[in-house]
This record gives sequence, C-alpha cells and structure tokens, in this order.
Amino acid sequence: MSFYPRRRRAAPAIIVISLIDVLIVLLVFLLVTTTYRNQPSVKLTLPEVADAPKPGATQGKPPLVVTVAATEPAYYVGNRAVTEDKLGQELQAAAKGDPEVQVVLSADKAAPWEKVARALQLARKAGAKNIRAFTKGAGGR
Repeated sequence: MSFYPRRRRAAPAIIVISLIDVLIVLLVFLLVTTTYRNQPSVKLTLPEVADAPKPGATQGKPPLVVTVAATEPAYYVGNRAVTEDKLGQELQAAAKGDPEVQVVLSADKAAPWEKVARALQLARKAGAKNIRAFTKGAGGR
C-alpha cells in the first residue's frame, strides 16, 4: 500500500565531476609552485680536507704518506703496516727531524671515521704543521 506517490529527485545543483577536476588542477598547481627546503636536523662542522697532491708538486723531501685502511691492519706508513702506537712514534720522529715535514693522510672510503680522526690527531700531536688528507675508492691502497 502506497499512501504517497514517489517523487523523482531533481539533479543536484553542484556538478561533482567538475568540482573534482578543479580541485585536481589546484592541487597540481600547488605542488608545482611549492618550494621545498632541505634543512638538516643536525648541523655538523667537519674539518676541511685538501685535495690529493699532484705528482711532482712537492719540492725537496718527499711527503710522509700515512694510509688508513678499512681492514686490519688499519694504518700504513708508506707500504709498511704499523700499529697506532708505532704510527704516533713515527710521526713524532719525522716531525722532530724536520718541522716542515709534509704529512699526506690517505684514507679508504670504507675506513671508519674514528681511525681517520685518530690519525689526524696523532699527526697534529706530533707537531706536523703541513697535513693534507684525501680519500680513495674502497679497497685502494
């Protein structure tokens, strides 16, 4: 039994499809015109590192090359493997013999930063004033 006749609903006054299109255009516009800033959460002050010395650029005595490797033994003076204590002794002996000795610190990219920083600290503690540092590809010596 039907007491009321069914009424047909009228079409909505707002066309939803056109509204969605306009919103998508606005969203794309905002995405394109927005500028993004990359702000680091922790600001670090890292030591400045010079480039590798060019062959033949040094005059006089050749530099003392200290290599920090990723694997043990971690320290090399020239091609000789040394311990951390021996490295400090050799740096002190080199600085005592020639106060203007040039120390070149060559570190493997995979070497732990702690060992690289320790080698720099030992060179400064020994009294070397001319210290240069650079990195090599992983595994290079």
